Amino acid sequence: MVLRSPIFRKLLGSAFLLIALTLALLDFYLTRYTSRHEVQAVVQRLSAVATVLTAELPELSPEQMEGWAKSASARAQCRVTVIDPQGVVLAESDEDPKKMENHANRPEIQTAYMNRVGSAIRHSATLGRDLCYVAVPLQYQGRSGYVLRLAVPLENLDTAIAGVRRRILNASLVAAFVALFIAYFFSRSFTGRISRLSAFAKGLVKANPGEGPLPDADDELGALTRSLNSTASQLHDLIERLGLESARREAILTSMVEGVLAVDQDLRITFYNTSFARALGLRDEIPERAPLVEVVRDPVLRELLSRVLNAGETLKQRLQLPAAEGRSFEVQATPLRVAGGRGAMAIFHDITDLERLERVRKDFVANVSHELRTPLTAIRGYTETLLEGALEDQQNNRKFLEVIKNHATRLNSIASDLLALSELESGKASTEQARVSVRAAIEAALRTVEDEARSRRVKLICGHLEDVAVLGDRVRLEQALVNLLTNAVKFNRPEGEVRVEALRTGDDEVSITIADNGIGIPSADLPRLFERFYRVDKARSREMGGTGLGLSIVKHIVERMHGRVTVESQLGKGSVFTVLLPCEI
Repeated sequence: MVLRSPIFRKLLGSAFLLIALTLALLDFYLTRYTSRHEVQAVVQRLSAVATVLTAELPELSPEQMEGWAKSASARAQCRVTVIDPQGVVLAESDEDPKKMENHANRPEIQTAYMNRVGSAIRHSATLGRDLCYVAVPLQYQGRSGYVLRLAVPLENLDTAIAGVRRRILNASLVAAFVALFIAYFFSRSFTGRISRLSAFAKGLVKANPGEGPLPDADDELGALTRSLNSTASQLHDLIERLGLESARREAILTSMVEGVLAVDQDLRITFYNTSFARALGLRDEIPERAPLVEVVRDPVLRELLSRVLNAGETLKQRLQLPAAEGRSFEVQATPLRVAGGRGAMAIFHDITDLERLERVRKDFVANVSHELRTPLTAIRGYTETLLEGALEDQQNNRKFLEVIKNHATRLNSIASDLLALSELESGKASTEQARVSVRAAIEAALRTVEDEARSRRVKLICGHLEDVAVLGDRVRLEQALVNLLTNAVKFNRPEGEVRVEALRTGDDEVSITIADNGIGIPSADLPRLFERFYRVDKARSREMGGTGLGLSIVKHIVERMHGRVTVESQLGKGSVFTVLLPCEI
């Protein structure tokens, strides 16, 4: 409301103060003017009356003077006093002359003694009120120096002044009402404009500062309005640019594969992205400014960020986060300037797969070196033996050459399997996809291992084979089935059996099962069975001519056909390999 507005109260107070000062000055000057005007009128009237009365005195005797004074007072409606040259009161209309003091020292009397009309306003101790005195020189019985003094009370003067002050008061009330109206009108206008300016200024921090420019005016508020309009336009552009930049940065940080974490100088989390939460397995949102120790219970990370905050330089370190299921990260922490102090930002590069690939590469190189060393050593040894004279030994030279041939064949098998595995892993293998009959592929694989099964006295049993088609490479599928059948035959016992079945499941998949009743596989070896160069019994595997890559090739072929392979085995009772492939409808 306007009445509660500080501006209204200030304007009204200023108006009332101005009116009060003006009226005080008017009262001072008007009362003085009225007083002087009334006194002059009284003096003029008394002077005129005195002129008339002085003409009557010279003819009176001293005994008649007292009666004359009372008569003249009644006629002139004023107090009449006659004073001799020594200041003694000879006659008095209102008091006993004998009781009155000497009047020679009165100002108006002294003026009259100088043959001039004297006047004065003074409080009368005799009558107890203010009187206006007028004294004129007088000649009595031919002698000068006498004074006739007339006096009237100043009730009329007080009445006149009271009337003036009453008019001033009425004028003051009218002026106060006008001032209240003017203050209300102007304060309402000002408060309305200031309220709009205030609302407009508060809206400057929003994305859309205002509905439009404020109306202009040719005054100080108008200048402020123009400044705010200009500021609003510039601030609007700045906020739009900052909002766009902030959204762009947040989108980049949120979509990063690397985890991003920002903390303040107290190691409280100020920002994190989805990748960081996913790496730690966090399902609930992290509260704002939550302590880092409550989210990541890893002293190495806290120590790294503390060093960055203290040193103010970028640091890099590899670490494993227990909350991230032991995954390895290369953390790069850098100082970050934040509001109210310093902070730090850490970027988490997940290098778990890189470390695993590095281990696999090292293991692969070691395994390849180990696998190649044995046949190469044998070939070199038997070759040196032949060159040193065994070539002439008719009983053993052929035997040595057979050994060299077998090891060369094994080297060729290892090289072929490595090339096949490399093609499958690199994706350079044939990408031509066609409908492949599972029954036909199984029958072709059985024909391939028929001779070896017969030589090892292992019986191949072909169970129910559904005529189901899958999408893939027939040659690779036959290769995978041959590898599985070959292992089932090699690691079997004499008079053992290998059973093959192909059944369609309810999930639009075909299940190819290859089961044997051979030596079986220890349960501890099952998780690593499909790794390259992994053998359960290394000595027997080499004796059987295996390269240690067959099952790894099977796994890659099946996965390229969007399937999966599993194994179940009991030591001494046999193994069951199951290949699941999606059916082609």
